[in-house]
Amino acid sequence: MAETQYTKDHEWVAVDGDIATVGITPYAADKLGDVVYVELPAVGATLAAGSIVGEIESTKSVGELFAPVDGEVVEANQAVVDDPSLVNRDPAGEGWMVKVRFTELPTLLSADEYAALTAE
Repeated sequence: MAETQYTKDHEWVAVDGDIATVGITPYAADKLGDVVYVELPAVGATLAAGSIVGEIESTKSVGELFAPVDGEVVEANQAVVDDPSLVNRDPAGEGWMVKVRFTELPTLLSADEYAALTAE
């Protein structure tokens, strides 16, 4: 089972071997409100950690999806592009955004550290 870690940008990262599955946290999905549009990078795109790789638009605001790792997009979740409300219904499951083959995993937040961040 992949261990889930978090970024300060409210994304979760589940690592399985050299593949990181990335999505936004339930906290972020809740703050965004009803998601109406998702734009994701193309398969094969090269990502740099910290760069903007996508967009999430809700009835309240437009948010950006940041790359938590350096690597290559091996899969983009077409289901959330077709049905953006998946992000609200299941942000930590079916509402994942991209899968990235990474070379090095940066230091990310543990569940406890992320909980402390969002409690502030």
